[in-house]
Amino acid sequence: MHWITAVERLRRERQPGVLVTVVTVRGHAPREAGAKMVVGERQYWGTIGGGNLEETAVRRARELLASEAREPETDTASLTERAPAQYGVQCCGGEVTVLYEPLRPVPSVAVFGMGHVGTELARILARHDVELHLVDSRAGQIAPDRLAPITTDALARVHRHHAVVPELVLGELPTGSHVLIMTHDHAEDAALCDAALRCGHLASIGLIGSSAKWRRFEKKLAAEGHGPDQLARITTPIGLPEITGKDPATIAVGVAADLVLRFERAQGDSTKQDRAEQAVS
Repeated sequence: MHWITAVERLRRERQPGVLVTVVTVRGHAPREAGAKMVVGERQYWGTIGGGNLEETAVRRARELLASEAREPETDTASLTERAPAQYGVQCCGGEVTVLYEPLRPVPSVAVFGMGHVGTELARILARHDVELHLVDSRAGQIAPDRLAPITTDALARVHRHHAVVPELVLGELPTGSHVLIMTHDHAEDAALCDAALRCGHLASIGLIGSSAKWRRFEKKLAAEGHGPDQLARITTPIGLPEITGKDPATIAVGVAADLVLRFERAQGDSTKQDRAEQAVS
């Protein structure tokens, strides 16, 4: 399997991996600079030359996977009979520097309701490296030609869902997805809130609307058996409170900015944990 295909497979399956690249070669080596392989948790694809070099690289890549490292690193190996080797001698006579680039699943966001705000929000999020799920119960709102301005140059991987019962899509979303509820129908919004609160795999749940709308929803959701702790999982209103404009594009900017902050906090928490573990060890 080509390394590009392997990276694509890991992303599609939301599995971590490490892209291993030979970045410099001095003297003789089994592969040239630019040779790549992709290492997953249980298998790897491609080759950087076999032998001790490759086995060392595979094991180091899996150490990075186990530690959930996010920062790239390099390592240099001598390929001589006098160089330390755990997995067989390689006496090509050269020296190889290898770059390890961790590949982590990107954030997943689901926008329920492709009305004015949902469409503006999708435009912004499509410019980010995310898995973007766009959901609507109305076929026309999710039609390919309508979304073409969003999907044509998208950095995000965009998934369209036309769902007469949008709640069913919640169960299909990846673990850790951020859900934003902004449909054209308050009854649909309420049903989605109820279903989302019954899902344990979501990272966050946001609901567009006024405080009056939320007061009605609180009563309805409490009657469905959701306690205060459960209700607190829903953020409403959504977006940065400092951004107070009400036109769709302005609301979308505030919501997108809040999401980016959530992504950065999640990555920062992971990085802090990595540093703490390294300090202990």
